[in-house]
Amino acid sequence: MNNLRTSRTRLAGAAATAVLAALCLTACNDGTGTHDEGAAATATKSPSSGALSSSSGPNSSSNASDSSDAKPAADSKPAPHTPASKAPASSGKPVSCEGSNTRTVAAPLTRPVNHMLLTVTNTGGASCYLYGYPAVRFGEAQAVPPVVEESQPQAVVTLRPGESGYASVSLSATDGSGSNGHIVKSLTVYFHGPAGNESVGAGAHPSLPAKGVYVDDSLKVTYWQQSMDDAVDW
Repeated sequence: MNNLRTSRTRLAGAAATAVLAALCLTACNDGTGTHDEGAAATATKSPSSGALSSSSGPNSSSNASDSSDAKPAADSKPAPHTPASKAPASSGKPVSCEGSNTRTVAAPLTRPVNHMLLTVTNTGGASCYLYGYPAVRFGEAQAVPPVVEESQPQAVVTLRPGESGYASVSLSATDGSGSNGHIVKSLTVYFHGPAGNESVGAGAHPSLPAKGVYVDDSLKVTYWQQSMDDAVDW
């Protein structure tokens, strides 16, 4: 009985030893063993490393190119600053406007009828004052016509270089009530000084239409105005 138990025990031990040996042999020959797991891990890491290498290559080149583009060219320099041109400024102390520092134009108006517009432009280098009203002389007249008192502006008209002032002349009565009507073909315009009752400087001689203009005893003028609209209102 004891011999039988001993034999079974030895048989079980031998069987266990054989199974253990078979398992070791299988582990050594199988492709999924420890060595293969290391190789698999290496293979898994390789694509990642390769992707990093391949992506860093073009990106590095692109970044270098971008950095180069971001830098200004060696010969690129900011344009030198050039001051903006300014309109001619008035120089010197303001003077009285008169024939030598202005240009005067006389133009007949259709509205109001029987009227003429005088335009005086400052051609000098300093501002000038148009005092009072134009002292006009048509043809050989010995006296100058009166001024429309209601047309007096609130301030003296000041002309900077290049600017213009205006006055209108009522040549004849629109209803035919004027007397001593006649045609004139020449005009002289004189300018007043600060006192308002004397002429200063040279007179102006604006041209009239070739056929002349018709005037009568109702002839009168406005004060000098800063705007054309104010001048033709009278």
